Amino acid sequence: MQVEVKTNVLAKNDAIASSLQQIFKEKHIFVFNLMGSPGAGKTSLLEATLQDLAKDYNVAVIEGDLFTSKDAERIHALGVPVIQINTIGGCHLDANMIQDAISDLDLDALDMIIIENVGNLVCPAEFDIGEAVKVTVLSVTEGEDKPLKYPLIFKESKAILLNKIDLLPYVPFDKEKAIKDIRNLNPQGHVFEISCTVKDGLVPWLTWLRKQMESR
Repeated sequence: MQVEVKTNVLAKNDAIASSLQQIFKEKHIFVFNLMGSPGAGKTSLLEATLQDLAKDYNVAVIEGDLFTSKDAERIHALGVPVIQINTIGGCHLDANMIQDAISDLDLDALDMIIIENVGNLVCPAEFDIGEAVKVTVLSVTEGEDKPLKYPLIFKESKAILLNKIDLLPYVPFDKEKAIKDIRNLNPQGHVFEISCTVKDGLVPWLTWLRKQMESR
């Protein structure tokens, strides 16, 4: 019975996600789903990405979080339209939440929507939310074992960003093993080594993202 209930929930979600994808395609809006653990650096990456992309594109952000609007306030400070979704304990965003959120956005004026999902390495990977691509941030402070412990999110992501590489001299993190495990799980995935704090490695990531957007 539990399997049947989950199947029904995912089927309903996938139907809405498919509808959203069609809307975004018709509006020529590139959408990506930014995932990762709490503290991985998703919002810092988002800030650095927006500071670059907002110069050339009209971008909006949908912020997912359990409680508070702290991350949304950081994005708002950059002058970027942002919609906050509080899940009040829910471990992920779903397609219905995104469908409700975009009603407050002028879709005809946008080139891109970035959705920062709730901090979690499990549930967000299971729910499509109308995005073109999934992107996962993994911090070196989390340990190199995470790709094998939470394989789905790494398999589903078109790009994986290894963040906080400036801390490698100070934390016990086997970078080569982490990257090897990621590539074994997802041979087609693009791996970027970055540090949002010292602005290292961001150019290859931004170049890749721009190419993804233009190809749509």
